[in-house]
Amino acid sequence: MIAPLRTPQAALPLAAPAATTSLAPQRPDTAAQRNALRAAAQQFEAVFLRQLIGSMRSAHLSDDPLSSQATEQFRDMSDANLADAMSHQGVFGIAQMLLAQFDRHNAAASAAAPAGQGAAAPAQPEAGR
Repeated sequence: MIAPLRTPQAALPLAAPAATTSLAPQRPDTAAQRNALRAAAQQFEAVFLRQLIGSMRSAHLSDDPLSSQATEQFRDMSDANLADAMSHQGVFGIAQMLLAQFDRHNAAASAAAPAGQGAAAPAQPEAGR
C-alpha cells in the first residue's frame, strides 16, 4: 500500500495575495507597467487595423481569376503582418490616443484621491435611511 503524500499546509498556497487580484484601477507608475500598457495599446491598434484591412479586402471590387484558398490565406497573413507593422510605426495613432486617454484618466483619478491612497472606497449607506 502506498502512503498518502503529506505536505505542510504552508507549502500549498491556496489564494493569491490581495494586491495581485485587485480589480481596482492602478496607475502605471513603473516603467515596466507603462511599457506593458503601451504594448497593449499597440496590440489593440493592430487588431483594429486587421479588421479594417479585412473589411476592405472583402469588398471584392473585381474577380481575381487566380484566386484560391491558398492565395487568400497568404493574403490574410500578409494583411496581419502589414497591420502589425503599421501599429508599431504608429501610422494611425490609435495607440497614442489610447495612452493619452489613460493618462488623462489617471491624472483625474490621482487628483480625486489624496496622495498615498489608492482608489477611494465607495460611501456606505447609513443604516437609518
